[in-house]
Amino acid sequence: MKGGFRVCPTTSLRVHRQADGLIKAHAVVATVSLLIGGITGLLVLLTRWQAVHLLDAALFYRVLTIHGMSMLIFFIIFFEMAVLYFAGPVLLNSRVPAPRLGWSMFWLMLLGTVMVEWTMWTGRADVLFTSYVPLKAHPLFYLGVILFAVGTLITVAIFFGSLVVAKREGTYEGSVPLVTYGAVAAAIIAVITLLHGAAIYIPTFLWSIGIGSVDPQVYRMVWWGLGHSSQQINVAAMVAVWYLLGALTVGSVVINEKISRTAFVLYILFISMASAHHLLVDPGMGPTWKVVNTSYFMYMAVFASMIHGFTVPAGIEVGQRVRGLTKGLFEWLRRAPWGDPGFSALVFSVIIFGFVGGITGVTFGTEQINIIAHNTLRIPGHFHATVVAGTALAFMGATYYVLPLIFRKKVAFWSLAKIQPYLFAAGMLIFSVAMTFAGTFGVPRRHWDMSFSQALFDVQFSPAANLLVTVMALGGLIAALGGAIYILVTVWSVFLGQPMEGDAAYVDARSS
Repeated sequence: MKGGFRVCPTTSLRVHRQADGLIKAHAVVATVSLLIGGITGLLVLLTRWQAVHLLDAALFYRVLTIHGMSMLIFFIIFFEMAVLYFAGPVLLNSRVPAPRLGWSMFWLMLLGTVMVEWTMWTGRADVLFTSYVPLKAHPLFYLGVILFAVGTLITVAIFFGSLVVAKREGTYEGSVPLVTYGAVAAAIIAVITLLHGAAIYIPTFLWSIGIGSVDPQVYRMVWWGLGHSSQQINVAAMVAVWYLLGALTVGSVVINEKISRTAFVLYILFISMASAHHLLVDPGMGPTWKVVNTSYFMYMAVFASMIHGFTVPAGIEVGQRVRGLTKGLFEWLRRAPWGDPGFSALVFSVIIFGFVGGITGVTFGTEQINIIAHNTLRIPGHFHATVVAGTALAFMGATYYVLPLIFRKKVAFWSLAKIQPYLFAAGMLIFSVAMTFAGTFGVPRRHWDMSFSQALFDVQFSPAANLLVTVMALGGLIAALGGAIYILVTVWSVFLGQPMEGDAAYVDARSS
């Protein structure tokens, strides 16, 4: 019975028991990581806000390290692994190959996560998210990251195996669905990313225990193949979720699958090139390498995002018009299900990622602007618009469908759930824009004290900078409220929520 299936009464998909369990496990750990990252992010915010300035310098950098790892690595990647198990076995109506291996890798990822969290919380890894050499953390920090990466890499391999199983067993016809295709793109980028991580974290672990040495310039170059490219996994997974949410919320139509699939291929080929913008001011890289990576190659990935930015809204419009909303130019938009948190999260994710995150990313990727902007708040303003407002909103929207479809629970506190994307999106929009503009006045990116009170020199910022930091803090508090509501709704629904009616029982695969 371990290999049994149930038929979802809502979607008619055959859900494999092991896929069901693995999705739940990864999603729960992702939510816990989001909670940790959210709490530490709030502490960082209340410290950067000069009117409060909550933490001292040592504790600030410790909390900032925890915030970065918990949000950018653990929350995002655990959720992405849940997406892979959904986009593979569930959407293709197939079983999970090697489920015991899948569970082993989940526990390995969790072990690595706990090891890293322990070193950070106990002050043994105050090295920030980048952990640049020659800063040295406890060896268990690097070992934990390695274990986490190995578990993730093998989980990705299981996802690829599920495609082979589905094809051999004929559980779908024709090409894989576009959502699965997008997940394939994310998985390929994940392989590239994780190999970079192994290439640099293994020698760094050996260095931390006294074996060998690591060149700081080499570390930076290889590490950003992990640190930035891991966020490119997010982009591909996020866009796949866009298409999924469009179909689930309004029955959106894919205008041209060949174009959308081609855009995913462009992601695979070019999106990791954007990692180079972190090295534009490094003396070890030649000007030709910098120009090529941050212009011709990177712009092909930008082109891919522009394609998705047009096809997803166009598909929503066509889907709405097919269902009779044909009056005027905007009836399809005016009468869209704005009270559905899955739909509102989708729309806000597309808008904030595309306009705020996309435009700032393209400009910061150019060498001339990067030299001025890179060590200011303009950079975190950019990636909070992409990873947080874009990716997290998309994943939040997907959660409101995962709860009834996978966890088989009704969404708790529905009135709160309906406003949650609005609060989170509004807060992150205010936060990201204010942070970006504060950076244009030179407010530093990582410094604990904007006033430089302990410095030997005097630093004076424009009064506008102080106002923008205050606005940034207020936006962050609104976003934190939205994030807290999301966690409340999710945790309550999973553990205390009302079961869905008409739930189907699992049956043996041979009789399903």
